[in-house]
Amino acid sequence: MAIAVAETISGGGELVVEAGTGVGKTYAYLVPVLLSGQRALVSTATKALQDQLFSRDIPKLIDAFNLPVRVALLKGRGSYLCTQRLSQARQSSDASLRVHAHALSKIETWAQSTRTGDLSELSGLDDRSPVIPLVTSNRDNCLGSPCPQFKSCHVNLARKEAMAADVVVINHHLFFADLNVRETGMAELLPSVQTVVFDEAHQLNEIGINFLGRHLSTSQMLELTRDILGAGVQLARGLVDWNLICSVLEKSTRDLRLTAQYARPGSRLRWAEPVPDEIETAEWLTAMAQLEVALNAAQAALDTVSEMAPDFVRLHERVTLQLSTLHDFQEPCAEGSVRWVEVGTQMRLVESPLDISRAVQSHMIHRPDTSAMPEDAGTDAKPSQAHRAWVFTSATLGEDANMRWFTEPCGLSDARKLRVASPFDYELMSAIYVPPGMPKPSDFNHTRSVAAWVEKYARQLGGRTLVLTTTLNAMRNIGEALTASLGHSGELEILVQGQGPKRRLMERFREGTTQGGLGCVLVASASFWEGFDVPGDALQLVVIDKLPFPPPNDPLVEARAQRLELMGKSSFSDYSVPEAAVTLKQGAGRLIRSETDTGLLVVCDPRLTSMSYGKRLLACLPPMRKINNEVEFGLALSQLTKISTTSSTAA
Repeated sequence: MAIAVAETISGGGELVVEAGTGVGKTYAYLVPVLLSGQRALVSTATKALQDQLFSRDIPKLIDAFNLPVRVALLKGRGSYLCTQRLSQARQSSDASLRVHAHALSKIETWAQSTRTGDLSELSGLDDRSPVIPLVTSNRDNCLGSPCPQFKSCHVNLARKEAMAADVVVINHHLFFADLNVRETGMAELLPSVQTVVFDEAHQLNEIGINFLGRHLSTSQMLELTRDILGAGVQLARGLVDWNLICSVLEKSTRDLRLTAQYARPGSRLRWAEPVPDEIETAEWLTAMAQLEVALNAAQAALDTVSEMAPDFVRLHERVTLQLSTLHDFQEPCAEGSVRWVEVGTQMRLVESPLDISRAVQSHMIHRPDTSAMPEDAGTDAKPSQAHRAWVFTSATLGEDANMRWFTEPCGLSDARKLRVASPFDYELMSAIYVPPGMPKPSDFNHTRSVAAWVEKYARQLGGRTLVLTTTLNAMRNIGEALTASLGHSGELEILVQGQGPKRRLMERFREGTTQGGLGCVLVASASFWEGFDVPGDALQLVVIDKLPFPPPNDPLVEARAQRLELMGKSSFSDYSVPEAAVTLKQGAGRLIRSETDTGLLVVCDPRLTSMSYGKRLLACLPPMRKINNEVEFGLALSQLTKISTTSSTAA
């Protein structure tokens, strides 16, 4: 893999590498990148992985090779303290801020000493804290150069450091946000970079489409309302009836949300017609018209005071942008895109491309080369677009040799492709089991049966069990059942996603019984299917409730399936099965994380062995040995129990 990356860096072009667990893919791309002497951009899926690369992996290699390489970390605005917003939060008369007084005080103290302003430095601050939006800026509310704190702005300082660095570590969200709005600093940075590496590249398509479409949310509108009222009362009191303007805007926003009051929370409403499904036509059209009137009134009010402060100029721009987006949503959906309405506490209007292939080809791989320089331009000349190297890597990129699941939606069908198998002896270290007699997922009793099965064997193993579900509803039901049977009796500690910060749940699970606590069972969905590493015997049993096929009634899934059918392909065979294969492989990958791990993978879905497509799904999994009956499984589990007991005693 390292040789392939080095060759790509030298000759340019695109390289796609699937590197199995244990290959060491991080070093396999970092070593040639660092030794090349070229400027490079390394993008990861999450901020946690960014921090790991920047703080641990890259420094180790720089020390090992004694390289004079400057490295910078660049995140999105929401990761950095905004000192202007912090001062405004303290001056605000909003009564709700009193609840956050302690957290604000802690941030103020830290603000005096931090150099980077990166909120991840501040221990004890929950990622979900409602204080974070109050002390960070976003594209909407940043004042830009007129801001009184512009010179000391942490975001701008981070961008300056990135421009001066040899290697810059970013994340996929930041990269695609820039492709869409061109304001994150990437526009200046990318032309000077010779090599771009995307780690955890399997997330690129889904992250990308979230940024490359249109969005309008009621939470955005309510935040805009609060900001208008705050600036108006503080800077132009008495010149405009700010309370009236903002109350009308707030009411029209809430009325729009109420049009979907009978829709199931968390659902996505199909929006193929002028009005989304499950919403009454007259109510929708009236709410949209009232919101437009309210925005126009706010725009006119801000016009009258725009010269008084930069805050009003920025607010006027935000209102204008929201009006423009509102108008776009009243026009037909763009070709090659799909629309829907997301219903939760707030409402979100979304128009998304079906994939990122067009954006990758036009804005990345074959973007217009404006960086050509004369031959005598010196060593600081910007690299030619034709010789730029693009490396995409992950442990899971598809079920077939060409990795079409990844390459086609990302527009990389012509890229060089390489698959590097894991060095782990999966047949010796692990086994897979489909419990016989388990009801089909469509059966009402399926979730209850999964919970009962987990209760029996997690008790025998003393915890060390991760249950991955395909839906939040199944996660809650299984979590409640296990808490009632094992948690309340004090036999095991039952952890359920959403009970607390994700980081804390992961830390507690990794601790296992090492701190003298109870054994743990973690029941989780969504984000825990990947990026959750528990090497050692704290995790020895991974249970998947059912095959993770994409939800057929999701508007995005429907649109992708329809496109394939129009092309003469099978939506199930060419889309649903590959999607399930990749997700299943990600979930199974939680089990074996190091060369000394042992464990069992259990899939509580009889379709894996009874349906013809089950062979395709099994083929994409690591080559674990097969367990055929409960007796064999019991013996394998007892071996794990002996190993765990021995290792705990030795420890």
